[in-house]
Amino acid sequence: MPADENAQPRATLAEIRDLLPRLPGPDLEAATTARLRQAQLTKPPGSLGRLEELAVWLATWQGRHPPRIETPRVAVFAGNHGVAARGVSAYPPAVTEQMVKNFIAGGAAINQLCVQIGADLRVYEMALESPTGDFTQGPAMDEEDCALAVSYGMMAVEEGFDVMALGEMGIANTTAAAALCCGLFGGDAADWVGRGTGVDEAGLERKRQAVQQAVEANRQALDDPFTALAALGGREFAAIAGAVLACRLARIPVVLDGFACTAAAAALFIADRRALDHCIVAHRSVEPGHSRLLQTLGQQPLLDLGLRLGEGSGAALAVNLLRAAALCHGGMATFEEAGVSGPSD
Repeated sequence: MPADENAQPRATLAEIRDLLPRLPGPDLEAATTARLRQAQLTKPPGSLGRLEELAVWLATWQGRHPPRIETPRVAVFAGNHGVAARGVSAYPPAVTEQMVKNFIAGGAAINQLCVQIGADLRVYEMALESPTGDFTQGPAMDEEDCALAVSYGMMAVEEGFDVMALGEMGIANTTAAAALCCGLFGGDAADWVGRGTGVDEAGLERKRQAVQQAVEANRQALDDPFTALAALGGREFAAIAGAVLACRLARIPVVLDGFACTAAAAALFIADRRALDHCIVAHRSVEPGHSRLLQTLGQQPLLDLGLRLGEGSGAALAVNLLRAAALCHGGMATFEEAGVSGPSD
């Protein structure tokens, strides 16, 4: 039969893989300028701790000096998971769509945090009416579905903002995060599984069993991080990975939220150990798998507040620290400007 001239080309994971060698590296000139200024500011060297590191990191990945946090963006991707039907969450799958409506109405925690930091909030629904497949029985997504979700996340990155805080919403997504991490990094299901939304002992055991079954059912997909993402992640996970890639191409630093968000980005780390250099993790989730994942990625979170809400809440809070770092770096006087004596030789 002749090819359909109106057919759309299939999205493929190969196209996503091909982007990795083209990711821009750090702006070394901006980094050097930031470090030189840091040494001249009216303070003892290192006295602002990680704020000093953050200022240099922002300059490096914004590709400019001084760095600025004036127009932050918070993006929350929402998806439904077929594994939710196995009772791995304390809440029913319908809550995903209900919470999206709450975001749109301005009634969620992330709405209030966006007001506090002056951020533009964008919420992206990922085919909520069609949950991913139950990954205990086979792949959650096929290659095309995953590649389309990655592309959708990339298209969410537009011009006009200077830092991206990423978050997610999806009942059962801590189960997906645990399964993806177990598939990517190994270990037992129990190493990665926590209580998520607050499941009881029986629910916790169901989660462990679901994660173990998912890894066993998808062994053939685990040799490649992108096929692992398709098999064990969700549409919102793939979209987050896409947003991370697009931000790198656009020189926009990224703040990752908690366990699910970091797990989504971890597939890129496996593909290229430098792919997350423009990302920082906002906080350490109470999910035990998150601490294990942070250690594996070499990431030191900015906050440790016992958060486990998701929806970008920790990432939004961390934007305050980035703004403080940028303001101190750009606004403080140098020793020469202030007429203050520098360190003794």
